[in-house]
Amino acid sequence: MNFPGTGTLLLAFGIAAAAPAFAADGKAVYDKTCVACHATGVANAPKLGDKAAWAPRVAAGKDALVASVKNGKGVMPPKAGANLADDDIQAAVDYILSAVK
Repeated sequence: MNFPGTGTLLLAFGIAAAAPAFAADGKAVYDKTCVACHATGVANAPKLGDKAAWAPRVAAGKDALVASVKNGKGVMPPKAGANLADDDIQAAVDYILSAVK
């Protein structure tokens, strides 16, 4: 819109709402990153759904599990050798824990 005599041009833009934030998909992260070891027990990785193998890890608490993924543990490298965001790690841990409840 032009305002005569002011030399000012006003442009109106529609404001688009930001894309909704989606929670990380724990199963998708597991399927892409964790499954290679946790499906078969490579290097003594506890298998998905194996309540006995996960029991001591569950007892240590979710924060300890998340820290193990972030920092690495045993032969598992930090962030499981992938470029995982903290939300991805938390979601994958939640998914794994849901399989042993």
